[in-house]
Amino acid sequence: MRCSRLVLSVVLSTFATAAFAQSDAIQKAPPTDAKKSVEMLKTLAGSWEGTLTTTPVASEVQNKHAHVTLRVTSMGNAFLHEMKIEGRQDDPITLFYLDNNLLTLTHYCDAGNRPRMIGKSLPDGKTLDFEFLDIAGDPHYHMHHSKFTIIDSGHHIEEWTFMAGDKPVLARLDLQRTN
Repeated sequence: MRCSRLVLSVVLSTFATAAFAQSDAIQKAPPTDAKKSVEMLKTLAGSWEGTLTTTPVASEVQNKHAHVTLRVTSMGNAFLHEMKIEGRQDDPITLFYLDNNLLTLTHYCDAGNRPRMIGKSLPDGKTLDFEFLDIAGDPHYHMHHSKFTIIDSGHHIEEWTFMAGDKPVLARLDLQRTN
């Protein structure tokens, strides 16, 4: 009995040491492109205001004032995007998250669906591009693509392409930092 306890104790100690060594190696590993992209997003934390334009023109939102709040949440593991458009009741949110070395975007849409996209940094070093992955809910009207271009610390542009049936509409937000 005593021998079994000793063997069990040695085995558990070995696993614990290996787990700590793995954890330490992961923390010291060079950042992946996805991790670098998350860090780029985090520089946008704050409040932003600007004007929304659409192509083709969507009269209900064309040239409306937009307020965007971006914040780091979940102990630095997630990044939250909240948008309010003048004259609209909706308040869609988007959550960015690093998932198995992929930068994911999940948009909780006012259309009642939840599209997901996968992001990557473009070669210019200032643009994050998000491509459609899949959707939960009705796909008839949904966000399909997104792009964030950082001009400088006080200015960025967001482009959101949504599908209205089979017709794409590009919504462009030219945003200035308010804090």
